Amino acid sequence: MESLREIYRIGPGPSSSHTMGPARAAAIYRARNQGAVRFRVTLYGSLAATGRGHLTDEAVMQSLGKDATEIVWLPESPLPAHPNGLKFESWDADGAELPSWVCYSIGGGALREDGGSAETKDVYPFANMAEILAKCASSGLPMWQLVEDAEGSDIVDHLENVLRRMESAMECGLRRDGVLPGGLRLPRRARSLYLKARLQDANFRRTGLVSAYATAVSEENASLGTVVTAPTCGSCGVLPAVLRYLRETLGCEKAELVHALEIAGLFGTVVKQNGSISGAEVGCQGEIGVACAMAAAAAAYLYGGTAPQCETAAEIGLEHFLGLTCDPVLGLVQVPCIERNALAANRALVAAEMALLSDGRHLVSFDDVVQTMLQTGHDLPSLYRETSAGGLAARVRV
Repeated sequence: MESLREIYRIGPGPSSSHTMGPARAAAIYRARNQGAVRFRVTLYGSLAATGRGHLTDEAVMQSLGKDATEIVWLPESPLPAHPNGLKFESWDADGAELPSWVCYSIGGGALREDGGSAETKDVYPFANMAEILAKCASSGLPMWQLVEDAEGSDIVDHLENVLRRMESAMECGLRRDGVLPGGLRLPRRARSLYLKARLQDANFRRTGLVSAYATAVSEENASLGTVVTAPTCGSCGVLPAVLRYLRETLGCEKAELVHALEIAGLFGTVVKQNGSISGAEVGCQGEIGVACAMAAAAAAYLYGGTAPQCETAAEIGLEHFLGLTCDPVLGLVQVPCIERNALAANRALVAAEMALLSDGRHLVSFDDVVQTMLQTGHDLPSLYRETSAGGLAARVRV
């Protein structure tokens, strides 16, 4: 399994697969072809279908130059390896064609070259969650210790920065009013939710505060603000909301929150290795569902849960988002995405509480749900996988 640095990437919204990944790909291609003066970038499948709403073309042209770049949109022609395919072509000042490059934005800002593997190397000796749990049982080590043993102490510095960036995005979102960019004219709601939640009794206060926190981060993402993928930009509000709420209500110290991030990251990385976190490949279950699982595992740990109870919480969190479609209206990461972050954050806390009421033994394993999610996602018609061709995107007219 790869480093947790790959599941927690820091960068601008609104989409890790449609904005962050293509921007990185363009920068790589530009560095490889420094003599190029003219570029053509072909976007295939989902990248082309919702690329305008996700600002894919703008992200690419920031690296290549707006006046020097032609964008070709082929939404009906996905490449075989992944729905998010890009082809880069370029020419030098004499008109000579330079080497082309095909790659895929596979989710969470990660890239994979055509015919190759992902960019990163494995740092963990585990293939799935069952092996992680077995190691915890045989060694007596907590899950977070496996992360620091494999990654080294500098992973703590990275995760402390992740916490700061999550909190910064949330604070920005809680302070701002106005309308989100794009054609939906959607008003910001996080500040209002937060102010109202503080006036409610205990039951409504939790729902309101957690929703406000998740909405704040998601609205920053929709406004091209800097967020942390957890595991994606589209689902970036779930884990920060849960951590903020538990820090406030339980008095968690920074070290405990880092451990919670480490545990959540393990679950997200298992999905990334054995399933998918790409909405274009498996629908929103791979984004919101996985974010809920990560947050549920983190919450179970902060509640004092064992490794099996953390696994149970994550399984509950993901299982009940199986089959969730990705159907953003106008291709924007706003409707239904922002509200889904708020719902998933609240559901993560419920999943953790249900796990703590158990002894950690259950019939369906987290690994089973990951494989089910992958198969379910592949069975979904493409119009429900981040193409804005079906679901709410086809029903809601603006």
